Amino acid sequence: MNKIDDFLRNLGYYTIGGVDEAGRGSLAGPVVAACVVLDYDNIPLGIKDSKKLTNRQRRGLSVDIKNSAVGYGWGIVHSFTIDDINILESTKMAMKMAIICAQEDLAKYDRILDYVMVDAVRLDWLFLNVRTISFVYGEDKSLAVAAASILAKVIRDDHMIDMNHHFPGYDFDKNKGYPTREHIKGLLKHGPCEIHRRSYRPVKEACDNGSQLVSKTSGP
Repeated sequence: MNKIDDFLRNLGYYTIGGVDEAGRGSLAGPVVAACVVLDYDNIPLGIKDSKKLTNRQRRGLSVDIKNSAVGYGWGIVHSFTIDDINILESTKMAMKMAIICAQEDLAKYDRILDYVMVDAVRLDWLFLNVRTISFVYGEDKSLAVAAASILAKVIRDDHMIDMNHHFPGYDFDKNKGYPTREHIKGLLKHGPCEIHRRSYRPVKEACDNGSQLVSKTSGP
């Protein structure tokens, strides 16, 4: 589980950031990325791919990760940007934002990133000459990447739960914008709302069928 982290540490890199995202396959809402720099002498127990954890486990670990990490940060890119530049470029943008935020967090302690591990996505960009490595199934090969997957998931889930108050009728609090049966029913019944991704096929089809835009309502 910690093979990549240990390999880099054995090469002399100690301030290592793990980067992952949440929300690429969602029909609505942002894509969120997180960057986590673990303290390898104080790693919370139970860290693994966020998809293999319950909501309760993710939320507990999210708190533990923030309390124990050397540094962390996140980036959010919203649906209108996703429609404008596509999901891959938006994911890269969110990851870069997360790395910058983590670096700013580290700067409080006069530390800088030595290396960044990225799940699946290859970043054609370096921050202050920080080395990067990309590999698939990163959450299963690196504890730092798995920790980032947990933070990104919890941050995005909380955002979508909040959006459910403003855009009722789509069950965003349950499906987080992913294409569940109830979400599709809401999309066909109400049409797309402001945070739906119009470049995604089910939303585009709803728009082509003449559905009207659902505007934001006041929250609780």
